[in-house]
Amino acid sequence: MQLKPVEAFDPGPTTSEERSSPIVSPARLGRLTSINRSDGGVPKKPVAEVLITESGLTGDRQRDLRYHGGPDRAVLLYSMELIRALQKEGHSIDAGATGENLTVSGLDWKLVVPGTEIRVAAVRLLVTKYAPPCHNISGCFLNGDITRVAQKVHPGWSRVCAKVLAPGTVRVGDSVRLGER
Repeated sequence: MQLKPVEAFDPGPTTSEERSSPIVSPARLGRLTSINRSDGGVPKKPVAEVLITESGLTGDRQRDLRYHGGPDRAVLLYSMELIRALQKEGHSIDAGATGENLTVSGLDWKLVVPGTEIRVAAVRLLVTKYAPPCHNISGCFLNGDITRVAQKVHPGWSRVCAKVLAPGTVRVGDSVRLGER
């Protein structure tokens, strides 16, 4: 089945029922804003839904497997709130432009650290590491300064890599929940 590209989903505020859940604090509950994939390289283009396997998103490919992809880097995630903040700084970044597969909103991104489990619908991911920026995304940043999303230079602004613990299909608008470390 071929999926049609879609615009990034803006979920707005989640329901008060979700926000007041005694099980998950608001900072640990969000939405899948955009699903992004490409036939290699960046930017990745949005799709409405995708099957995520232990190898990553079906239909997604990386050009240089020395630095991208593999079981511990099967899925790359980033925060829509950070993308918007970077846009306000004048950067030309957008969902998928820096190679992330899943763009999420509503999470306290400072809680998204290596060792954290993330559930997107029925899919379970384990954050394995911060994603070091690659020169291929320099066009997204003022003066090509990719260090703007480097964890060592700007803690809390990095994209993250994840391993797939439980595969499945995800759709734009699905709930995203952070587990404990």
